[in-house]
Amino acid sequence: MSMELRTSPHQVSDRSVPTIMKHVVLSLLPVSAFSVWQYGLSALALMLTVTATCLITERWFNRAAAQPSTLGDWSATITGLLLALTLPPAFPLWMGVVAGFVAIAIGKALFGGLGNNVFNPALIGRAFVQAAFPVAITTWVPAFAAKRFSEFVPSTLTAPLMMPPAVSDWIKQQSVDAFTGATPLARWKFENVTASAHDLLTGAVTASTGETSAILILLCGVYLAARKFLDWRIPAAVLASAALTAWLFQWYNPAHYPSPSFVLLSGGLMLGAVYMATDMATSPVTPLGVWIYGAVIGVVTVMIRYFGGLTEGVMYAILLGNALTPFIDQYTQPRVFGTRQKRKS
Repeated sequence: MSMELRTSPHQVSDRSVPTIMKHVVLSLLPVSAFSVWQYGLSALALMLTVTATCLITERWFNRAAAQPSTLGDWSATITGLLLALTLPPAFPLWMGVVAGFVAIAIGKALFGGLGNNVFNPALIGRAFVQAAFPVAITTWVPAFAAKRFSEFVPSTLTAPLMMPPAVSDWIKQQSVDAFTGATPLARWKFENVTASAHDLLTGAVTASTGETSAILILLCGVYLAARKFLDWRIPAAVLASAALTAWLFQWYNPAHYPSPSFVLLSGGLMLGAVYMATDMATSPVTPLGVWIYGAVIGVVTVMIRYFGGLTEGVMYAILLGNALTPFIDQYTQPRVFGTRQKRKS
């Protein structure tokens, strides 16, 4: 009779890493499907390309390190989907390959794989291509274009290392009304014009592939929270702190600063709060720490939007929160039962 001894922590439920990750992927399918409905073939090709690149890169690093395949834990699939959802629908596919490779190679494998990464891998890939391809990352196309299911946006199939063609002529051929070529955040920042709550809720705006219907993202997040596959306190802290900060600024100067509802529903805040800030490997685990972490992300997001040179601040706010996670966990450890805090002499 043989006995196997293992050190703690011991698994006491059926919520294994692959199970949790698989449910996250399933919850992303409605968001991805709606994005394809919005932007058509280009969005679909971008998601498939980026996700396939992440899976191939993950497998390549497994073989290089003589380790068993980790594709079955679904983490690379999540990275690919989330990364694609943060990119513009007209983003060239070869640039998406670069983003996917960087996300896995630098954001994950460099740190030792799942559970060891310090930063969210999808945001590492997004930050890299934002610095490397600033024009392509800010090239937008209208949602619900007439020919989105019959042809690609011209920039999608750009050859590697070649300049993407202008999409203005393609946009003129689409049956869209009042296309401005700017996201709601950019229009507010540079023109002081805000989009309606209805358009932001339903996704009828110019935005990244995953800046889709805010209500749909929220519903998918509620599903994950109900199944206890994410810590609901993190998105609650992110959204509450962002709303409170926006309310304070609007109270100070209502003519200049937008409403809290616009701040919550515009840009990638909803997607970041629900799916990226809640990454288990890069977020705190202490009860107080998750609230502090979420509050930092919410406040920094608003500050970058209001006072930074960029129109969006969610990515950098979450990366900053990831960097602070070890310190937050260290200084918010609950008191061990049966012990007494040391008094200052």
